[in-house]
Amino acid sequence: MLIRHSKFLVATTLVLAAVLGSSAAQAEGDQHPAYLHALSDLRLAHWNLTHRGGDAAVSEQESIAVAETERAIREATRAAELDAKPVGAGNVHEDTQFDRAGALHHAEDLLAQARRDVAEREDNPRVRELQGRIVEHVDRALEATRHAIFDVEHHR
Repeated sequence: MLIRHSKFLVATTLVLAAVLGSSAAQAEGDQHPAYLHALSDLRLAHWNLTHRGGDAAVSEQESIAVAETERAIREATRAAELDAKPVGAGNVHEDTQFDRAGALHHAEDLLAQARRDVAEREDNPRVRELQGRIVEHVDRALEATRHAIFDVEHHR
């Protein structure tokens, strides 16, 4: 009886080790999806900054936001590639049409989410410098977007 009980414990332990090992390997492969989430949000923010309704004139602040978002996209793509994450082509089209102020507010929300994603703890030392640059670009894009929102809301 003791031998059967021991065999059962050994078998159960082996099954549990196999399951946990498989889960750990899968979790390791899924680590740091933050750059992929950030890329998606950055691309949508860029689309909203460049495809908004309203006045055809683009303010200086919107131009800065677009340029900084493009820089953040380039850096985040590089960071994702260094983290061995599959990076798609990124053809983005927002289903919802916003007026100019709405598109800017939506871009602001997306940029803020991208910043939160990128600012997560980074274990890969090769990516840390890129991470800092991405955050800087997103911060500049956010600031410019907020200035553009102010300008639109105050009819400047």
